[in-house]
Amino acid sequence: VSQVPMVQATAEKRSGAADAPLKDVSGFDRSGIAGVSQGLMAMLDRVRKVARSDSSVLITGESGTGKELIARAIHKNSTRKDGPMVVINCGAIPSELLESELFGHEKGAFTGAHRARIGRFEIADKGTIFLDEIGDMSPDLQVKLLRALQERRFERVGGSQTIAVDIRVISATNKNLTAAIADNEFREDLYYRLNVIPINILPLRERPEDIMPLVAHFQSGLARRSTEYRPKVFPDAVKQVLASYEWPGNIRELENLVERLSVLVEEEIVSIADLPGCMICAGPDVTPVSVAGVFRNNIGFNEAVEAYQKSLITHALNETGWVKAKAAEMLKMNRTTLVEKIKKMDIEPEDDMPVF
Repeated sequence: VSQVPMVQATAEKRSGAADAPLKDVSGFDRSGIAGVSQGLMAMLDRVRKVARSDSSVLITGESGTGKELIARAIHKNSTRKDGPMVVINCGAIPSELLESELFGHEKGAFTGAHRARIGRFEIADKGTIFLDEIGDMSPDLQVKLLRALQERRFERVGGSQTIAVDIRVISATNKNLTAAIADNEFREDLYYRLNVIPINILPLRERPEDIMPLVAHFQSGLARRSTEYRPKVFPDAVKQVLASYEWPGNIRELENLVERLSVLVEEEIVSIADLPGCMICAGPDVTPVSVAGVFRNNIGFNEAVEAYQKSLITHALNETGWVKAKAAEMLKMNRTTLVEKIKKMDIEPEDDMPVF
């Protein structure tokens, strides 16, 4: 696995704002973290306080909530900001290789070790190391990590020389480590060593006020990447659909949606029919599923009909595992007609679901 250098976080930019990073009144650099909700503000206040210390931090939250971005904000606002920030995903590297990635190895330490290699702990000296998905680390390696964290010393794999480092440790997980401890899958002593300062990120569904600031932030990023991009306009009816959606993929899912709409929607204004079917079904009080909602949100007849058709088709496809013949039977329509509507409405399966 290649070394992961610190990547400069994208500067937050709201509509009409300059490209400079958004800073709070206190001077805290939010490092591209967009949002206005009380939950986010409370978390950022804790991040601001944590950044001034060298204490270990455990960031928890669902997948896609932006745990790495919070870790980068802590580093960027700390006294270690001029040092490296090294990121390692503990869940993406096989356990037999993770020890070498963390601590390095000497030449001949194992088959294929043709030369010595320094590990991420050495690379992060005088800076910060971010251990993402720490809950996926094997129990055997947890013991070695605990010792390295306690002493800030370790040996490379196959080596005998003790190496001392000056690092700040930030870890993150989307797992319930307390439950993992009860199941003997995670060491309790390591948990308390990592969890000196806990930071929990609320899922996007619990802070809908942040959705449109995030949309503006992502659209600004697209505009910086391409001078030809023109930001889309989101009418109130579309905003209400987005606010009522559960967002299982959190901020990552929202970012993907904004990019998808930037490619597939050629008009300036986004309509409800442009949204994925799973979102159209999100809330009966604000979507075309409700007749009252159609008139309350000033949705046009054709748009409401198309959105309702799209939600019905998407529901049938998901219910039948995207087997089109079964979905057509469920909808009481010809399979050929269904295929034509899927193509016309740009309906796509979620999560790489196989299509039949």
